[in-house]
Amino acid sequence: MDADDSDGLFRCAVCGVSEGDSSNLTTQSALQTNATVGCGHQFCTSCVERALSRQKSFPCPVCETLVKRVTLSTRTLDDVQCEKDTSWRRRVLKVYNKVEVDFPTLLEYNNYLEEVEDIIFSIVNEEPNAEEMKAKVKTYEEANKSQIVIRQSQRADEERAISDRIAAEQREAERRKREFIEAEKAIASAKRQFKQESTEVMLGEREEVSAELRA
Repeated sequence: MDADDSDGLFRCAVCGVSEGDSSNLTTQSALQTNATVGCGHQFCTSCVERALSRQKSFPCPVCETLVKRVTLSTRTLDDVQCEKDTSWRRRVLKVYNKVEVDFPTLLEYNNYLEEVEDIIFSIVNEEPNAEEMKAKVKTYEEANKSQIVIRQSQRADEERAISDRIAAEQREAERRKREFIEAEKAIASAKRQFKQESTEVMLGEREEVSAELRA
């Protein structure tokens, strides 16, 4: 959806009813989004049911992108795109998993990262070359399968080592915390004991405060 369409946000692109509009009790105004790249316009349930009861799809009246039941979602297009980006990014980076040390120069590494981002962008945004990029990922995976697996194993080992180190640091922090709490308790107890014995000395109930409390 373009910035120019912002006035139509949360309104049905067919009848114009707003999200949650209760002015017409016969109108179901919960909006669904046509979660297709290039559209993202919204439609009320009544208009959707009326249009799709006669045909399998209908053109969006704003941008003419086809609207189908499978492309409709109660989430916004941004939500769907974000989820799609996360999913494809995870899949592509699992295959294109080289790191900086795998390249002779920083420039080559940066070019590699840029290539990966271009692939993800094309697929997520359904660019004209999206299918070509998907095929490219598959071909690359098949041609570099052994190296990909090795790097995945190395990364898993590194992640385990990091997790172990973090766990060890957390245990050490907990140990220091327990020691601090115990020390604070001991100090508080000694202060109470010193106060009690000082009072006893003043009342003549004892000659002096214990030596260990005077230290």
